[in-house]
Amino acid sequence: MRRFVTTLLALVTTAVITTVAAPAYAVEQLPVGTDVDYQLGGVRSVPDRVGIVVRDRTEAPTGRYDVCYVNGFQTQPGARGFWRDRMHLVLQRDGRPVVDEDWGEWLLDLRTSAKRRQLARIVGRWTAGCARDGFDAVEYDNLDSFTRSHRLLKRRHAVAYARLLVRAAHRSGLAAGQKNLAGLRGSRIGFDFAVAEECGRYDECGRYVAAYGRRVVVVEYRRRDFRATCAEHGDRLPVVLRDRDLTPRGLRAWC
Repeated sequence: MRRFVTTLLALVTTAVITTVAAPAYAVEQLPVGTDVDYQLGGVRSVPDRVGIVVRDRTEAPTGRYDVCYVNGFQTQPGARGFWRDRMHLVLQRDGRPVVDEDWGEWLLDLRTSAKRRQLARIVGRWTAGCARDGFDAVEYDNLDSFTRSHRLLKRRHAVAYARLLVRAAHRSGLAAGQKNLAGLRGSRIGFDFAVAEECGRYDECGRYVAAYGRRVVVVEYRRRDFRATCAEHGDRLPVVLRDRDLTPRGLRAWC
């Protein structure tokens, strides 16, 4: 009996160690020591100096390290027809959709675990499409949508939903990028890198670096912010200056 118990304990211990030691996912991490191009408003040629390219999920990857843009927390302006058939998943106030006024996008309703799971299945299908198309990573935009929700959404709702999206990315073999919300240490919930818009303007770049080291992509939209960000972080991080509408022929510069 004692020998049986000893053997059983050894088997259980081995199983636990094996389970803990096995990696939860294997993805290609964001490269360091190269520049980035941010092409959400339309595609354009990619200079040799650029090793990281971010494009919308409806566009083709470039063959560099390609990051797929997915609007994970709000609706795309041209996708209202899709969401009208799923209005129970759109955040509403007094019977009307809550809108991000800057971009005309509806906020998604993250308040219950059931709705978060439904939304994660939808966005997970888009993420799987990114992987099939040949992207290496995905960035989920509007993690901070709760700050525009008239207090209907809470930070904890966004974090719980983000965990589901990160798992979907990893299941598809893609690295997952935290988009904005510098106050969140997204690496703790599984994000692999960050896409930081205007972190120089708002003095937030260091907070992303604290969480991700050199795996932070920086996009600035004002020349003075770009110059300051390059001076402080350009030797370690990829920083690109773009026009705010990200037009194919618009402003583009690197440190």
